[in-house]
Amino acid sequence: MKRAWFRELLRRRIAVILLLVLQALFIAYVVSSDSPVAELVRILLRVLSVVIVLHVISHKDKGANKVAWVFLILLFPVFGGAFYLLYHFQSSTKRFSKAIAEIERESRELYHLPGDAYEQAGQTIPQHFPQIRYLQEFAGFPIFDATDTRYFSPGEQFLEPFLAELRKAQRYIFLEYFIIEEGVVWNSVLEVLKEKAAQGVEVRLIYDDIGCFLTLPKDYAEQLAEYGIKCRTFNPFRPVLSVMQNNRDHRKITSIDGKVAFTGGINLADEYANIIEKHGYWKDSAIMVEGKATWSMTLMFLEMWQLCTKQKECFEEFYPWRNEACPITANGFVQPYADSPMDDENVGEHVYMQILNHARDYVYITTPYLIVDDSMVSALCLAAKSGVDVRIITPHIWDKVLIHMTTRSYYRELIRGGVKIYEYSKGFIHSKTFVSDDQTATVGTTNLDFRSLYLHFECGVWMSGSSAVLQVKEDFLHTLKDCQRISLEECRGNPITRLFQDLLRLVAPLL
Repeated sequence: MKRAWFRELLRRRIAVILLLVLQALFIAYVVSSDSPVAELVRILLRVLSVVIVLHVISHKDKGANKVAWVFLILLFPVFGGAFYLLYHFQSSTKRFSKAIAEIERESRELYHLPGDAYEQAGQTIPQHFPQIRYLQEFAGFPIFDATDTRYFSPGEQFLEPFLAELRKAQRYIFLEYFIIEEGVVWNSVLEVLKEKAAQGVEVRLIYDDIGCFLTLPKDYAEQLAEYGIKCRTFNPFRPVLSVMQNNRDHRKITSIDGKVAFTGGINLADEYANIIEKHGYWKDSAIMVEGKATWSMTLMFLEMWQLCTKQKECFEEFYPWRNEACPITANGFVQPYADSPMDDENVGEHVYMQILNHARDYVYITTPYLIVDDSMVSALCLAAKSGVDVRIITPHIWDKVLIHMTTRSYYRELIRGGVKIYEYSKGFIHSKTFVSDDQTATVGTTNLDFRSLYLHFECGVWMSGSSAVLQVKEDFLHTLKDCQRISLEECRGNPITRLFQDLLRLVAPLL
């Protein structure tokens, strides 16, 4: 069975790759042919590229994104402009964006069903009220009290508590993940899901098609349906050039009865719990939320489910506290949030920037990638120059060589600005965490790179005064023991390396 599954998986992937290659060859033929028609087409395409460059320069966008596109178009003037049009102006993308906006508009008020702690938080932690007000009043994600938090790191500490909570489910289990791969972790989860589905618990699963491109067979949703598990694939991959293929569901969400939820960097695959070794020791993290704030994460899933199924349902039916009061009495405030690439609001980036801008003592950051625009570099350096102890941990053992080289290209500028850079010597750090001043922290799915900040669907949990804040700090300080601090001399490199890194920086927004 496993060999047959692998052959089917391989056939599908080869077919997709061949179709993409054929499209590329056709474009190459059109732009290189000696026929008079082809020559006229090339002239028109060059004129188009000039017009597109002027449009890009005048268009409201991130400076780094503008530079990347102008560089690409001028480097390939024949088809650069046409590629930009193909990338940005697609009716399918507009329909996709419109559908998301409608779903979010319909469910926005439902986020407040548990009642929020907006006024209480404003009185208790006024120094963080700009962050709270931005997320609640503008982004639409309320802040809650009566919510407990628990932080897990590394991944092997996460699995057993996760399975234990799944076994407690009585009404529903919702899961949304970027990567699922058969192995000890997923098979353990699947056994619980099958058992719960047989007991009448509603089990729903969303997985990203690109994330699972090499890990799950094409008909996996049909296989799960045989166990009573409802499954949808987010944004199925199609072998055509389309900007929509860039917009992936990178979130990791589990909601159990709307009372307990999980998110963080951990996918449902064996390397995340160090059952297998992929890039040395894998250092990851997750957060468990229990209480009122769980409802926000449940709604995030339900919105995505409706987007995938195109079927409306009453979200209120899944609200857990209709006939009973929430029993959680934990201190602190919790504010889950989500980020969509289909609007102009970079929620994940703004949460990070707010933490940096309001820090007084320290900001500790873990991220697998460090590929950011000038505004984030400036915020990091300004905080450090203002006396804040800014420390960032990135991996020493890389998973993508070009991405790692691009990450290292930022070290010089940041170190000169007073930021302390560390690399995790034991392996690959996949955690995405910020913690500041023993007061606030966020744990989620958003990497410090262009793809996560601007192209993917992401989520996170911002906290103040809750128990997990100091747990995140303690984990960071413990992780530092397995890190090497990078000096300015170490990251200078030779002229050829620096030139190559500078070129990678130019196209970083498109990587």
